[in-house]
Amino acid sequence: MSDHACGNCSSSGSGCSSEGGCSGCGDEKLNKTLSRIKHKIVVLSGKGGVGKSTVATNIAVALSLAGKQVGLLDVDVHGPSVPRLLSLENEKPHIGHEVIEPISYSKNLWVMSLGFMLPSKDDPVIWRGPVKIGLIKQFVQDVAWNDLDFLVVDCPPGTGDEPLSVLQTLGTDAYTVIVTTPQGIAVDDVRRSVNFCKQLGNPILGIVENMSGFVCPDCGKFHKIFNSGGGEELAKETGVNFLGSIPLDPEVGRSGDEGYPIIRVDHEGPTVNAMNSIIKPILKISDSLQESNEMPKVKDLKADNGMIRIAIPTAEGKLCQHFGHCQQFALLDVDTTINSIAATTMETPPPHEPGLLPKWIAERNVALVIAGGMGARAQSLFTDAGVKVIVGAQADLPENVVAQYLSGDLTTGVNTCDH
Repeated sequence: MSDHACGNCSSSGSGCSSEGGCSGCGDEKLNKTLSRIKHKIVVLSGKGGVGKSTVATNIAVALSLAGKQVGLLDVDVHGPSVPRLLSLENEKPHIGHEVIEPISYSKNLWVMSLGFMLPSKDDPVIWRGPVKIGLIKQFVQDVAWNDLDFLVVDCPPGTGDEPLSVLQTLGTDAYTVIVTTPQGIAVDDVRRSVNFCKQLGNPILGIVENMSGFVCPDCGKFHKIFNSGGGEELAKETGVNFLGSIPLDPEVGRSGDEGYPIIRVDHEGPTVNAMNSIIKPILKISDSLQESNEMPKVKDLKADNGMIRIAIPTAEGKLCQHFGHCQQFALLDVDTTINSIAATTMETPPPHEPGLLPKWIAERNVALVIAGGMGARAQSLFTDAGVKVIVGAQADLPENVVAQYLSGDLTTGVNTCDH
């Protein structure tokens, strides 16, 4: 763990136990880590024993098989299941100075769990809430996740310290997948999870109904063991998506015990077909982000007395292909009544730190940023600040870039900093 200690830390080796953290606990480092993760998927449930860890693990593996760069984080402090589900129980991460190396499961899937750090799998973890909160923050900010398309987080059941800390650490742009089983006693608890996510402002991708009936491996017939349809009814009641039903399958239990994800070895069974239907809307998140970044029209920009301001990050006097490496910003004032540039000023931005530039740009009444490349996290921060973004523009003089935009001739290509 980190060597840092503060007045609220239980020790230098167990992480900060202050609920809000402290200035030395690395908010800057946390923001930098999050800026390199495109999408966060938090798998949770108000009820234990619903197969949440199995669902989270198979989602992570399926995303990696789809060619995505994926991190899988197990924050179930008292019952870490992911190491066993992936046959990684004997692995130990390398812990360096203020950095933890995640365990590599495949060429594009990395895993972290407290289970890797326990001296014995039989050792209980007897921690109070503040220490668990500190560990969760460290597992996000101090693990060398690098650039990820998805970080999938497996939460313990309930709506207490761990799920709350995860969502507060990851931010309101973290998506949630809520797992239930069909019977009413589980649905009642999971309903609280839905309201929990809504109150925190995190988007819910949908509800998964696990253990929904049983498909006989001998005759192929479907049998209802529990009442089925509870998850789908809850989705309708609460107005969230229903991602699908996963049947009880003896092979799922066997695969979990033996340490291999079923989605990696079974390509045709009803269980894997159900899991694939759950993966599809998750993969579409990237598509929806791309659609949200369609080129805005001049009339859609916020004007002040007929004037709008457009910012161009520059290096050596031309549009900079990497947003974070710009030397200056060209601020161009456009008169929308004649659709022409009225004035250009150059300003040197503050040192590049995650979350700082969007605020700095917004304070200068900029309505639009046109850049060559910008990460997904930075784009979302600009959107939150009320500033629209165009990425993929080519290197050129700022005046030429804006003139092309005003005439409708601006051509965009690959986002050169898409992380």
